[in-house]
Amino acid sequence: MLDEKFPEGQYIDIPGLSKVATIQDIESQGWSLNPGRYVGVTERVIEDFDFAEKLEELNEELEVLNVEARELEERIAENVALLLESSFT
Repeated sequence: MLDEKFPEGQYIDIPGLSKVATIQDIESQGWSLNPGRYVGVTERVIEDFDFAEKLEELNEELEVLNVEARELEERIAENVALLLESSFT
């Protein structure tokens, strides 16, 4: 990972990850060492997609996961009932 961020083996400021702060920078921030005050944020990649289509895909995935969750809930309830039944006999 270091080779990826610093390919030439030299430190460089990377927005959202690292930045060299001077004493003056730190003083101007009220002596706060909170990294967010110095490193900033990375640039967001703008995605070009159809929101309605993506929402529909995610909703379909959620429906499948909900069905699986209900099936697991039923199996767990059945197994608990069997355990309770066998512990009292």
